[in-house]
Amino acid sequence: MSSLEILAVLAAGLGGGILTSTVGVASLLTFPVLVAVGLPPVVANASNTVGMTPGGLSGSFGYRRELREHPRLTAVVMVTCAAGAVLGATLLLALPAGVFEAVVPWLILGTCLLVGATPRISRWLRSRQGADAAPRTHPSPVTTAFCTATGVYGGYFGAGSGVMMLAVLGLGTDVELRILNALKTLAVMASNVVATVIFLVVADLDWLAIGLLAAGSVIGGYAGAHIGRHLPATLLRTLIVLAGILAFVLLL
Repeated sequence: MSSLEILAVLAAGLGGGILTSTVGVASLLTFPVLVAVGLPPVVANASNTVGMTPGGLSGSFGYRRELREHPRLTAVVMVTCAAGAVLGATLLLALPAGVFEAVVPWLILGTCLLVGATPRISRWLRSRQGADAAPRTHPSPVTTAFCTATGVYGGYFGAGSGVMMLAVLGLGTDVELRILNALKTLAVMASNVVATVIFLVVADLDWLAIGLLAAGSVIGGYAGAHIGRHLPATLLRTLIVLAGILAFVLLL
């Protein structure tokens, strides 16, 4: 890589780390940059996952205060996403690469619109439960199953998995958006860690690109957690929906 290409990948890692901890869909920034500097798409995809994993780790650390507020929910998200990602990564190795490509843009569009509609849907659900119903802070079996399915998707493909987790938890619990965003960051991190372990064994990787992405994303992920914590819920939700729509357009 030239000096300008090195700076571009480093900046992409920084921006991708911020996106991981805020609106998600970080790969929309980092993956095209890796391809633009000359990496083959398959190598770029695997290197991107490995290089962005530190961003998920630092973002989760930055959200540690939020993650401690509902420890049971935090544990469920981490375990289900990691377990689901094992199955997803296995499917990645066993199935043709294009199996989900046609439906991925529509999955992202549908889930980002669900994120935008979550407040109204949640109010409707609470009205049916009655005014005295306790807030839902523990995941139901159905919510747990959908968390696991999101982990499978994250291990197989990954694009937009954080937005999907926000939709699942937003509909399945009555937790504040800032905490949901922290859980989303944790979910992406768990899936990426599993995929990274597998890619280290079986994939072709570009270690310069990985190092540059890691250096940028570890700073961006931590900074993004502080940004996401202080963004008003309505603005954060709007940005997540806009990011999901952009992902839909670019992946269609």
